[in-house]
Amino acid sequence: MANLQDYFTQEWRYIDHTSGLQPMQSFSFDDTFCDQVGNDKSPSVVRTWIHNHVVILGIHDSRLPYLKDGIAYLNDVRGYSAIVRNSGGLGVVLDKGVLNISLIFKGKHDVSIDTGYEVMLRLIREMFKEDTNEIENKEITASYCPGSYDLSIHNQKFAGISQRRVRGGIAVQIYLCVEGSGAERAEMMKAFYEHALKNEKTKFIYPTIIPESMASLNELLGTEYTTNDILFKLLGSLKNLGATLNMDPVTTEEWTLYDKYFERMIERNDKMIRNMEKR
Repeated sequence: MANLQDYFTQEWRYIDHTSGLQPMQSFSFDDTFCDQVGNDKSPSVVRTWIHNHVVILGIHDSRLPYLKDGIAYLNDVRGYSAIVRNSGGLGVVLDKGVLNISLIFKGKHDVSIDTGYEVMLRLIREMFKEDTNEIENKEITASYCPGSYDLSIHNQKFAGISQRRVRGGIAVQIYLCVEGSGAERAEMMKAFYEHALKNEKTKFIYPTIIPESMASLNELLGTEYTTNDILFKLLGSLKNLGATLNMDPVTTEEWTLYDKYFERMIERNDKMIRNMEKR
């Protein structure tokens, strides 16, 4: 496709998973829809999802030397569960004030990694164009899960984007911290790494988190948005960008595929638990 606008001026299928799912199910569904979109069995998919009191760890987090102690802190002190996801990056915090959006569209080597991120960035800027024109994409190194497509306002990060490619489909996933305190979430992740590292030197450099480098959209914009408000902004913005939306349900074939991808997520997390028990 020639430009970013072309990604939106097509049919999109909206899947609302903002309640009723466990986190591992979310990542399994994204892989399922990647597979279907990549094989021309579904139009592009926009999926919204919310999970409460869970930290989603990255692959590098699963190799922390004292991961067991880090997870015990999350479980016992903060009341958060933890899983390992199948897309890139490090640990992120999900709760009821965080809205996750997945954009799933067709693409292989013809679509660069940066293009995938730019599609999501274009959508987010459309969603908040009436609130601010100051959204920047640059790495906020003192945040949790820092990356070159961190989204920030005045150097305070409110969102992070990851990307996963499966069988000709691309899933670009973003978490938007809408409600609550960004610094409190970052404080928890800072403590998690302190428990899981214990100052031990590792080949991989984990972030040195400064909680004040993160904030929620409500803190940054002086608003009182709920995640539901942002969901409506999302759907309205997709239409503004030229998308037509349907709400076709999950098909029998997709449920079969989902079972396969869910099994892989379970295996990945069982492996993390086994590795923790060996340490």
